[in-house]
Amino acid sequence: MALVVQKFGGTSVADPDRMREVADHVVRTRRRGDDVVLVVSAMGKETDELLRMAGQVAKAPVGREMDMLITAGERKATALVSMALHDRGVPADSFTGSQAGFVTDTNHMNAKILEVRPDRVRQALDEGRVPVVGGSQGVSTEHNVTFFGRGGSDTTAVALANALGGVCELYTDVSGVFTTDPRVVPVARKLSSISFDEMLEMCACGCPKPAMRAVEFARTHKVPLHVRSAFTWEPGTWIDEEDAAMEQAMVSGVVGDDSEAKITITNLPDTPGIAGRLFRGLAARGVNVDMIVQNVSAGGATDISFTLPKDDLPAGREVSDGLAAELGADQVIADDGIGRVSLVGAGMKSHPGVAATVFEQLAADGINIEMISTSAIRISCIVREVDLDRAVTVLHTAFGLDAAPA
Repeated sequence: MALVVQKFGGTSVADPDRMREVADHVVRTRRRGDDVVLVVSAMGKETDELLRMAGQVAKAPVGREMDMLITAGERKATALVSMALHDRGVPADSFTGSQAGFVTDTNHMNAKILEVRPDRVRQALDEGRVPVVGGSQGVSTEHNVTFFGRGGSDTTAVALANALGGVCELYTDVSGVFTTDPRVVPVARKLSSISFDEMLEMCACGCPKPAMRAVEFARTHKVPLHVRSAFTWEPGTWIDEEDAAMEQAMVSGVVGDDSEAKITITNLPDTPGIAGRLFRGLAARGVNVDMIVQNVSAGGATDISFTLPKDDLPAGREVSDGLAAELGADQVIADDGIGRVSLVGAGMKSHPGVAATVFEQLAADGINIEMISTSAIRISCIVREVDLDRAVTVLHTAFGLDAAPA
């Protein structure tokens, strides 16, 4: 007998039919002898609807009340799923995040877990019941309801699996982790397994599922993850520690991301502390910078380019304009027409020539590279947004990731 924490996203519990499907799956899981803990997200697009309503009643909604509002969606879903289980003869109890023992810091809309005290969840399991826990929520050290942010239900599930000593299954609307987005490259392959480090790099480069924060938590606490479909119930992709006994694939996946923009400041004085002032100013505005390139100094001046989320472009432009005016730089160029293509693979560490192949293949297809960033298992290139899908397709084929013809 094993303990399985099963998390179901919004599309998986979007309506009563989906909830009954989830309840049927729990019945099947218990029939094979496993104990089950469920973590559920709000139904469908309910979180988006609650955010829209908040914007209609207040220009700047208070964080505490936003957390109370948004977490209501998960609480509603837990009660309904528990009812569906009872209807199938499975005893179940719904729990809010605080009832399930999630203690967090005091940050609203993006709370961090400090401790998990799953006493009531464990008691329900001991009594043969199925705990159904609301995802992405807890209670702060000041006794306020808190929300973990987007993708927080994945983190809830991983944290419960760690606290209870089980494995974690993340059910979603895709059947696993693919070598790239199948909507861009129809011949993309589903991976049977991938390492935590590779998955983290793919998440950082724009892969939307699973949530990066959940993968980080799982890696830290060595919780195996299984990403699966709640629509086909087929085996998905296991995310676990890298198997040192197995030779790693040179490239495991290609990720395209069109959510970033670029800012370039030209002719900045090349003196100590300038970069520090720029990026400290950006950090103070909450701007998360990704790639940074500084040109070689010429005549005591240099250019700095960096990428940032498109949503942060106005704030990034404002900070850059202020520094440029203060220091006498020539101009600030904002560019929201870029895309990032990234290759990820643990085998890059032992296979020379990966970067050369990337650059040769993009050049052969007439795709210009504007910026480059690397890690031990990742190569990222900034290209024009209009070339992004083509770049992903070219590199996916070049590194042998296309599925074999049926």
